[in-house]
Amino acid sequence: MSTVSAHRHSSSSTMDDLHSLFALQRKAYTAHPLPPIAQRQQWLKSLRVLLSREREVLIDAISQDFSHRSPDETLLAELMPSLQGIDYTLKHLKRWMKPSSRHVGVMFQPASAKVVYQPVGVVGVIVPWNYPLYLAMGPLIGALAAGNRVMLKLSEYTPATGRLLKDLLGRIFPEDMVAVVLGDAEVAVAFSSLPFDHLLFTGSTHVGKQVMRAAADNLTPVTLELGGKSPAIVSTEVPLKDAARRIAWGKTLNAGQTCIAPDYVLVPHERVDGFIEAYRQAVLDFYPTLADNPDYTAIISERQLARLEHLQTDASEKGARLIPLYAQGQGRRMPHALLLNVNDQMQVMQDEIFGPLLPVVAYSTLDEALAYINSRPRPLALYYFGYNKAEQQRVIEDTHSGGVCINDTLLHVAIDDLPFGGIGQSGMGRYHGHEGFLTFSHAKGVLSKQRWNSSLAVYPPYGRSLVRLIQKLFIR
Repeated sequence: MSTVSAHRHSSSSTMDDLHSLFALQRKAYTAHPLPPIAQRQQWLKSLRVLLSREREVLIDAISQDFSHRSPDETLLAELMPSLQGIDYTLKHLKRWMKPSSRHVGVMFQPASAKVVYQPVGVVGVIVPWNYPLYLAMGPLIGALAAGNRVMLKLSEYTPATGRLLKDLLGRIFPEDMVAVVLGDAEVAVAFSSLPFDHLLFTGSTHVGKQVMRAAADNLTPVTLELGGKSPAIVSTEVPLKDAARRIAWGKTLNAGQTCIAPDYVLVPHERVDGFIEAYRQAVLDFYPTLADNPDYTAIISERQLARLEHLQTDASEKGARLIPLYAQGQGRRMPHALLLNVNDQMQVMQDEIFGPLLPVVAYSTLDEALAYINSRPRPLALYYFGYNKAEQQRVIEDTHSGGVCINDTLLHVAIDDLPFGGIGQSGMGRYHGHEGFLTFSHAKGVLSKQRWNSSLAVYPPYGRSLVRLIQKLFIR
């Protein structure tokens, strides 16, 4: 068989396998379209027991994929929010599932109205490599709570984690309930073209556009979590040590490979030097050395490391001042660095960085800082550091972003009662907590009437006096 024909055969087999798996889940959903609350609770409890019991092997698999991932970061940023998300959902699921009564106007009485929440059916989730556990579990928790069947496509850049999750989830869920799909970009393309009832994608804006195009062929609703360049604003009065430590934590977690990591920081002109020193000290306090430091996470792949090194080189060649915080890295442990005197011609100010590089942009007034942010695509997150309540409110009201943290970074994503999602170039739709349940549910409006039908009053012929009276009363 020729190489071309073998490739076509492989592609055909992949599509056939995916369609068979999808058909299996569709059939199972059709047979049980409205799982009772006890069943959903059992799914979630089984998932919780599994994650808690297998935490060590999950930590090891993720670290293997990264060449080194801090075990504590996996515990804090992946396992803990996954377990807390399950607990929060179990606590509130009964209330979420309860039909919602709605008002019926006098014109339509006697009648009752309510909203019934039904599972949408079969949900597809495309999981990125940076948080392969949490960004699989978050959508899975919401989809199972809403009563759906779920297919998870794991990233080819985290093969050990993908294989492990396929095995672990297969122990507690049959494939017609939850299935893990492995494979390369070709498989991901085929996956996104399936006629899901909802498709959630987390990843880059470029790929997100491709996913949305594929979903459009099936009129599949999508939730897109796309990241972007999330800014941090340092005010004129906030203590620099406070701001620097909190920004440094958000930027260094997972070596900056976080969709809501601070992508650049806006600092008043007169405070730039002070911020640089405070930030340097904060990072060195966290990670005194890179060599063999178990707390410092590596870049996921050589390809991503090369991309980040190119961003750094491109910025330097175009006039940026590079301030390295370490003499050298170790393997794929890339040394953290600040970039000053950046401009829009530099690629580092055009693309989401997704790594341990932090550009510093000087500003004169808050008006100027907000105008800088608002002239760019809307980010997934925005961070403001300052204790002036009026300025805090102004930043919230005068900017658009997926979410906001005041005087902290990242943590809004871990608040179960807050929706998480982007806007504009940073995505669409939202999930987590109640919003996740709603995203993966169909809110069906139901109007109920019994024997007596008041609508007779407006049936044709329309010249009757009663019709004229109703028009006079209700159309003013």
